[in-house]
Parts: sequence; C-alpha cells; structure tokens
Amino acid sequence: MKQSRLNEKFDAKSPAGADIRFIMDGPTGNMIHSTVPLGQINRATRHKTVSEFWHVLDGKGQIWRSDGHSESVVDLLPGVSIDIPVGTAFQYRSDDKEVLKFICISMPPWPGDDEAEYVDGIWQATVTA
Repeated sequence: MKQSRLNEKFDAKSPAGADIRFIMDGPTGNMIHSTVPLGQINRATRHKTVSEFWHVLDGKGQIWRSDGHSESVVDLLPGVSIDIPVGTAFQYRSDDKEVLKFICISMPPWPGDDEAEYVDGIWQATVTA
C-alpha cells in the first residue's frame, strides 16, 4: 500500500507543456496533478498506448478532442471529468483569467515522453515543449 503528498514544486513538464507534479504510480496506472498557466495553449498531441481520465479541480479552460470519427470542444470547469481514449488527438488551453488545475490518471502507467506524438490542433500553441 502506498500514500503520497503533493509536492509544492513542479516535478516536470508534460510533452504538451503543462507543469506537472507526480502523485501516485502503480502497476495499472499513474496519477499526476497538472497546472496550465494563465492563457497558455498547449501543444496538440495523441498518445500511442495510454488512455487518460481527467478531473478539473480549479480554474477554467477548454479541451479539443478528435478520435478520427468525431470531434468536440469541451469547457473545463471545476467538477468536470473527461476521458482521452488511446489514439485520440487532443489540445487544451487555460483561460486568461484563471490558472487551470486538474488531476490526470494514465492507464497503463505513463511510459515516458516518447508516448506522445505531436499532431495538428485547432489553436496556435503558445508553448513549444
């Protein structure tokens, strides 16, 4: 059995550009806390082998998702949860008035930054990594 406490400082940057703090990992998945600064538009990506669940804690933003058959833009607000099935292209951004914070669970565990491949999104990214 494990337990953890959220670090005060960020541990890394996601391939899309969010500031992340590691929370928990195990054989079936891992969990991170993600922060997207004011007005930041992250790079559009697609995961090769992992699916994700997100739960928004604080702030406002939007996420675009496309699975090749359908696409949508969803408002990211506190209490909203979304999924990103393996192979789904997605891009997200923070509102310019509130920092976006969410929990992300990857299944299976995140294998490393080579997992994400960059794709064309619907917004011009404000970060390069």
